[in-house]
Amino acid sequence: MKHARARNVIERTFSLLKGRWEILRSPSWYSVKMHNRIISACCLIHNFIRREMEVDPLEIDVEEQVEYQQDSIDVVESSQEWTT
Repeated sequence: MKHARARNVIERTFSLLKGRWEILRSPSWYSVKMHNRIISACCLIHNFIRREMEVDPLEIDVEEQVEYQQDSIDVVESSQEWTT
């Protein structure tokens, strides 16, 4: 169950970052080093915005989208498919 919650949090986080930063929505041909810098910068600015703004309209929109998603994981069952 912890993995399912973690995945849901990660999906929500990526959705939030993609909604705020257009550069994360499309394929990029920058180097891996530059990708790391871009993502770090987006996260730092996002955290600054969250600290300074009392209400973030984008975050409210993402929360509403997550509520309506049907493919959220609630339970993870074991499988022999990937075991050796």
